[in-house]
Amino acid sequence: MLLDMQGIPLLEGDVWGHRKDINEYYEIKPETIDHMKELKKEGFSEADIMKRMGRTSGISKDLIKYLLKGK
Repeated sequence: MLLDMQGIPLLEGDVWGHRKDINEYYEIKPETIDHMKELKKEGFSEADIMKRMGRTSGISKDLIKYLLKGK
């Protein structure tokens, strides 16, 4: 509830224990974000973009939705 009040979205995924995830990061290539922006400019719906990007990039739908809101 506290995170929700502060506008912090939660994404489903693995949760690691204390300090085990120091080097466990996922990098999203700028080309992937650029492709998402292009699809958005071309008028594709959020659902269509999530479907296309989910197949080609392997990124979860929740993360794609989050990225679409910020980009």
